[in-house]
Amino acid sequence: MTTSFSTQTGVILFAHGSRDPLWRLPIDAVALQMTQRWPGLAVECAFLELTAPDLPSTVEALMMQGKTHVRIVPMFLGVGRHAREDLPQLVTGLIAAYPQVQFELLPAIGEHPAMTRLMAEIATGLPSST
Repeated sequence: MTTSFSTQTGVILFAHGSRDPLWRLPIDAVALQMTQRWPGLAVECAFLELTAPDLPSTVEALMMQGKTHVRIVPMFLGVGRHAREDLPQLVTGLIAAYPQVQFELLPAIGEHPAMTRLMAEIATGLPSST
C-alpha cells in the first residue's frame, strides 16, 4: 500500500498524557514507525495534559516547518469526554487562531475497524484469517 502525503502535511498523534515519563513510549514508537515508513512525513506527538508538548505548541512547531495541513489523530481507544468534547474544543480554537492552516481531525484510533481487528488478533494470539 502506498500513501503519498503533501509536503505541506503534518501529522499530530494526540494522546492524553501522564506524569509517568514511560507512558508516552508507545506513542513515540508509532511516530518513529511512521517516519521510518514514510520518510519526509512530518510526525509529532502532542498531549492533552501532564506531558509536553501540548497541541497548540505542536501546531506552531509544524507551522514553523511550513506545514499548512495538519492531521490530528486522537490516540484514544475509547471515545470519552476528552475525545468527544475537549479535543474538538481545542481544534476549534486552533482553527480560529490559525485560519491559514487546514485542520483535519480524525476519529479516535480505537474506532478504526483495522484497530479492532488487530486487538482481537493480539488478544487471541491467532493470526487473521483474512
